[in-house]
Amino acid sequence: MSSEHKTKLSVAGVLITIGIVFGDIGTSPLYVFQAITEGKNFSEGIILGGLSSVIWTLILLATIKYVYFALNADNKGEGGIFALYALLKDKKAKWIIIPTLIGCASLLADGFITPAISISAAVEGLNNKYPDLPTMPIVVGIIFALFAIQQFGTVIIGKVFGPIMLIWFGFLLYLGIIHIADYPGIFKALNPWYAYNMIVNVPGGFWVLGAVFLCTTGAEALYSDLGHCGKGNIRVSWGVMAVVLVIHYLGQGAMALKPGFHLLPKQTIFYAMVPKGMLLFAIGIATAATIIASQALITGIFTLMNEAIKLKLWTNLKIKYPTDHHGQIYIPFINFILMMGCLLVIYVFRTSSQMEASYGLAITINMIMTSILLVLMLFVRYPKSKFIFALIFAVFFVVEGIFLMSNLNKIPHGGWFTLILAILFFTALFIFYKAKQLRANITEYIPMSRVIPLLNKVRNDEKIPYEATNLVYPTRSATPDQLDSTVFFSLFKKRPRRAGIVWFLHIEIKSDPWGVDYSVNEVIDKHCYHISIQLGFKEEHRIEYMLRKIHYKMVERGEIEGKSVFECVKGHFEEPDFKFIMLSSRVATDNKLTPFQIITVKAYRFIKATGLKAAEDFGLDKTNVMEEYVPINVTKQYEQELHEEFENYSCTNS
Repeated sequence: MSSEHKTKLSVAGVLITIGIVFGDIGTSPLYVFQAITEGKNFSEGIILGGLSSVIWTLILLATIKYVYFALNADNKGEGGIFALYALLKDKKAKWIIIPTLIGCASLLADGFITPAISISAAVEGLNNKYPDLPTMPIVVGIIFALFAIQQFGTVIIGKVFGPIMLIWFGFLLYLGIIHIADYPGIFKALNPWYAYNMIVNVPGGFWVLGAVFLCTTGAEALYSDLGHCGKGNIRVSWGVMAVVLVIHYLGQGAMALKPGFHLLPKQTIFYAMVPKGMLLFAIGIATAATIIASQALITGIFTLMNEAIKLKLWTNLKIKYPTDHHGQIYIPFINFILMMGCLLVIYVFRTSSQMEASYGLAITINMIMTSILLVLMLFVRYPKSKFIFALIFAVFFVVEGIFLMSNLNKIPHGGWFTLILAILFFTALFIFYKAKQLRANITEYIPMSRVIPLLNKVRNDEKIPYEATNLVYPTRSATPDQLDSTVFFSLFKKRPRRAGIVWFLHIEIKSDPWGVDYSVNEVIDKHCYHISIQLGFKEEHRIEYMLRKIHYKMVERGEIEGKSVFECVKGHFEEPDFKFIMLSSRVATDNKLTPFQIITVKAYRFIKATGLKAAEDFGLDKTNVMEEYVPINVTKQYEQELHEEFENYSCTNS
């Protein structure tokens, strides 16, 4: 099924959407009311106020902000915070990079916590039947397995995501309905007055909002998965899922207000709803649903980082495509970091109830950043309606600001963990961005009209020894009429490089999984060529092998001679030698850098070291590769006055 077909409104599309999009927000009933009540506070003010807050949060933030406004703010069918940034970066002030990077950093921090808390909350249900069973080893085992299977893709298990989530939501609906009868008056929680009353009149009610916010932690997926599922499928499926969630939460509230209700040791509100005979089924389906929610988040983080790389906001990382679908990606480095982060969360906090304090703060920050970019984008698209959008988003900012303040209470109890993660991620992203800005200060390209005369002079200068028969420079230039300034420097400014043939090689990755196409443009007949190779995203990067095949075909057609330039070995080898020059830029020592710029450059080098080496990406034989550093000027150079001291040695005979 094509990705275009999947995004059209259809029964199959709705089923896929339920499996992909609603895992996180759909598993929040496992811990939301547990966090609101702390497992012991079942007063009417807290239950009705918390329930009313949950319902209106789902209406205001998930439904109106994301499902209505955000889904209309797509970038060629794609959603998410980087889609908004891509729409705005050429139309607004440069400061919009700040909310973008803060939003990205907070999502990455959330990626550490969501799998840990959701899977822990599900598995801990076993303590209802086996009170002394240690659940943490089971959670760790599931986490290991979940991240291990990422390298193989998720096509097979992805096919069962939708049906499993349908069973899960059906189970939530069933539990809600059977418990609403315990307290029919629970429907009065639909009145927002109870939320107001809890915040203003119930002691500690304001801080309960930090727990309430957990009900909407998956709302960002409603927007970020737009490209995978399509606007129509998300809106239709959310209309059904939202009703199911509200009915289930009403059931939890009704059960909690039942006279004499209390929790048994190690019991949670969710598992207290489950009839005894269905407990093991509930644990099984809850665990499956949380694994699906975690899988969706992991895939979302992969997509997020892939977008960051494409927008030059992060260094190149090795990206694999386990399936023939371009959207199905696997980034080994990110997978490892996420797995270690989840295990760290489990080690630090141990149980889901302890993790709740660290959960929600980062997503609140992310939602505020999304709101900032979203309202700016709406201003650009609909300039005549600025005032209306300003009023609407003022409501969102007030609601999200209240949630942010209520979440600040979590910082001493575990929120510090998320905050530190988000700050570290933002710092790394911001430093990389500033370093790229420094790098952009140099001249990127030199016109080929300036390069050709120098190439001819070097070729005809017999005093310069040959570097190689075939000298290959990877280039960012997709056209033969310009050349990277760093390649220009390497060819001419150090020791001029002389070769039989100079090749400028440009690589492009196509959106199709398979196929290799190439084009050759002559720069100087029989001496210099620009080659562009287009690779399917699943094709192996065997660039040296491909270039030798192209070379052989050109020899067959008589376009080049194909002989070695070294007389002593002519006739002894069938194929002439190739030498690949891989360039890395370094800031010249005479650049006048500020202390912040010095830190930025050093941090940039460290981040680049974690990424993919160009020679590895190209699949080159290291014996044919030379790595070279090229100095670049990114800022003002030092200016020092020099005063020559000398003696006059001329002699005058008297």
